[in-house]
Amino acid sequence: MRILALDHGTVRVGVAISDELKMIAQPLEFIPAEPFAKFIERLQQIIAEKPVELIIVGMPRNMDGSYGPATEKVQAFIVKLKEAIPTPIKTLDERLTSVQANRMLIQADVRRDKRKQTVDKMAAAILLQSHLDSIA
Repeated sequence: MRILALDHGTVRVGVAISDELKMIAQPLEFIPAEPFAKFIERLQQIIAEKPVELIIVGMPRNMDGSYGPATEKVQAFIVKLKEAIPTPIKTLDERLTSVQANRMLIQADVRRDKRKQTVDKMAAAILLQSHLDSIA
């Protein structure tokens, strides 16, 4: 069984998945966040193809550790996600994952328009790898 990570955004949700040994996180894709029914449909397809035992959702926090307005959006997203997907869900601090993902893509000379499409799934992979490293 694998672990799936979601980097929630208002426009796109980045998706990453672990290997079966739960050692390596791989960016998978991004799914448009709206309409939510289509998002759930695609997520269910992914889970059917690659069964997962846990879903990690990035929880946005301010640099001082406090929760901001984005946290409420993610919490509402998780409530709706739990209604549609029976897989256990865990949140993980996602501070700076998008910044890290952007830096990695800039260093790899990825053009700006391609970075927009890639940053969400890369952020999800960074989030997931952090979790995998913590359980190793």
